[in-house]
Amino acid sequence: MGVATVSANIHPGAASFVTKKGKILINNKWSDAASGKTFATYDPATGEVLAHVAEGDKADIDRAVAAARKAFEPNSPWRKMTASERGRLIWKFADLLEQNTEEFATLEAMDNGKPLTVARAADVPLAVDILRYMAGWATKIEGNTIPISVPYAPGAKFFVYTRREPIGVVGQIIPWNFPLLMAAWKLAPALATGCTVVLKPAEQTPLSALRLGELVVEAGFPEGVVNIVPGFGETAGAALTAHPDVDKIAFTGSTEVGKLILHAAAGNLKKVSLELGGKSPNVIFSDADQKGAIQGAASAIFFNQGQCCCAGSRLYIEKSIFDNVVEGISDQAKKIKVGPGLDPSTQMGPLVSEEQLNRVCGYLESGFSEGATAAAGGKKHGDKGYFVEPTVLVNTNPKMKVVQEEIFGPVVTATPFTDVEDVVKQGNDNIYGLAAGIWTKDISKAHRMAELLGAGTVWINCYNIFDAAMPFGGYKQSGWGREMGHDALDLYLQKKSVCTML
Repeated sequence: MGVATVSANIHPGAASFVTKKGKILINNKWSDAASGKTFATYDPATGEVLAHVAEGDKADIDRAVAAARKAFEPNSPWRKMTASERGRLIWKFADLLEQNTEEFATLEAMDNGKPLTVARAADVPLAVDILRYMAGWATKIEGNTIPISVPYAPGAKFFVYTRREPIGVVGQIIPWNFPLLMAAWKLAPALATGCTVVLKPAEQTPLSALRLGELVVEAGFPEGVVNIVPGFGETAGAALTAHPDVDKIAFTGSTEVGKLILHAAAGNLKKVSLELGGKSPNVIFSDADQKGAIQGAASAIFFNQGQCCCAGSRLYIEKSIFDNVVEGISDQAKKIKVGPGLDPSTQMGPLVSEEQLNRVCGYLESGFSEGATAAAGGKKHGDKGYFVEPTVLVNTNPKMKVVQEEIFGPVVTATPFTDVEDVVKQGNDNIYGLAAGIWTKDISKAHRMAELLGAGTVWINCYNIFDAAMPFGGYKQSGWGREMGHDALDLYLQKKSVCTML
């Protein structure tokens, strides 16, 4: 496994942006935190300070929520906009993002550590796409008419219709694994439905969200519609979640934090949607195209350094082909070029932070202490930055922490199975239900499996395929609600019945 060295020229816009102190966006104006505090964000490839950002807390959240509430008042410029005008504004926002693709891709590579080539090809285009997709929905949020018959009002006639209205002020908390894309997933449907937003990016990766805030202002969104408050979860995030004037919280992150958010939101019974963790089973049958399945299974776990909530981290391989497939995936792992995200030859970058590095290495130590062995990888890589080797673990059992718990790193456990009943039982033996993969040439078996596996998304002979029109979310403790697709609109709308006697 080779280690890349940085040879790419840093985009001048990104290079300039990281030299500025990141500030808080409220009412389309940038300001320091009320406390005057800042925090550092680090380059995951080196561990060195990358930028300094204003540390928002409760006082800043209060200001941001007040701005969002004012922007949601009935006679505000935002509420007076027609749906068509709102859609065109979101589309303009998307155009500005697309025009700055290289800068945003560079910021993601610098702040998150992911390969620049991946951010350029996936993160930014997908963010642009979800904005345009949701812009189109702005004019298609409709109610309906309902014929009613009231037993206790014989002969009376009524006209009944429903309205789908924006839920109000929305607090959105996004994770560090796809900072730009998760911001777009959250902002796009909220804006399409007419809500106003207070967005808190992850403290590890706030830069692309703050740069996105500059585009919000440039696009011409009215004051207070989008407010961005960087800060820590325990302060800014907690204040946003518990705020009595926030109507809804949308959170993407760990299941552990999702449960804390539920408790905090209980004060005013605000609506909550959660896109949480996963420990997704990826099943390879003996009749699969082995070459394609090996490549797909490797990508399913090593893409984005394994820092994907839907990563195919539990690999189940039919016993007759187990050794061949493990060898194939291990060979793939050993060939992956690990290095800084800005190097164009890098295929897998560092983990996002020292905390995440320690977490993943702790899981590896746990697995080895319980009897697992590494067919590939298995340890920290290099002496600089937050790199971990792409790892394939074998000789595991269902009770091990590495099999049951979300590692959120480039670590896959490989387990043999004997038949469909066996693998369905193993695949569903987990608290999560976010995604699953199936590899087989038998289309009937594939669709039977898709029905039996408890997961919100099932990929057949592919993995990590996303589209703005395709809903994404989880079963069980993987969350509530669906991102993307028209289902996402329901997260930001409430329905009103109107009844008129004729």
